[in-house]
Amino acid sequence: MNKKTTEYSRGNLMLQQPYPFYYHGKMLWTISGIIFLMSWGFNYFFEPFEVYVPEHKMDFFWISVIHGLTTPLLLLLISIPLFNKSTEEKWTIKREIIFIGLILLLVGTVQFLIRDIIYENPNNWSLKYFFEEIRNTAMVGILFISILVPLNFTRLNARHILKANALNAAHEDIKDSKNSMIEIKTNLKSDNITIDSNNLIFAKAEGNYVELYLKEENIKRVVKRITIKELESILSPFSNIIKTHRSFLVNLIHVEQVSGNAQGYKLHLNNFDETIPVSRNMIAHFNSKMSRI
Repeated sequence: MNKKTTEYSRGNLMLQQPYPFYYHGKMLWTISGIIFLMSWGFNYFFEPFEVYVPEHKMDFFWISVIHGLTTPLLLLLISIPLFNKSTEEKWTIKREIIFIGLILLLVGTVQFLIRDIIYENPNNWSLKYFFEEIRNTAMVGILFISILVPLNFTRLNARHILKANALNAAHEDIKDSKNSMIEIKTNLKSDNITIDSNNLIFAKAEGNYVELYLKEENIKRVVKRITIKELESILSPFSNIIKTHRSFLVNLIHVEQVSGNAQGYKLHLNNFDETIPVSRNMIAHFNSKMSRI
């Protein structure tokens, strides 16, 4: 393998690394506010592009406000319908860059379309100004992307790996619960099941059903008609069984190793190939539970 092929492989591997999906819930509104302040402040205080005052239909302050609002408003309009249960799990650096690139293209297009509101210029609708708005938006956006995305990835990745290593170093076997037998009542009475909670490796939500993975002679998969929330309530007496993700309950007895990435943690289980995610909003709770082991 030559040097160029090796570099390409490394670059492609980097692009496939998990990256946090910030564009939903409270975080989306926070990011939108930060982007507005950055865009408005950068445009108003630094005037990065030529400003020809006689063409202005309003004060430059308000022009900067309009330009600053364009990006967060588009971000809100696109992100809200984009998010679903699997989006966050599948988000990577590559998807982040493509998404931001799409936003920048749309921002440049909208900046061109609102020129008549801001500028008194007979050539507002010319191709020259269309490409100029796209170019200006791309120049500023790429500057921020090339700095912020790698820095944020490195920061999160390093932090979660460090914490994961600390958890592994402090890990000791959890004592089995004394009264470990429990009946799981499903939405179909004849489908109820009694299990030894110590044998539960993890549970995974699949709509209104839950897949139970049980340690017997071999790992056994059992599907029951019950929600993950209902199962979590039933298993709440067992402190070693915790929710690590909206779709997963994990028995910490069976955690062999914790690894970290930019999105959070991945749990490696004894004699099981599949890894279980610990989502960002569950990290504090997971750390607390593991610290008591």
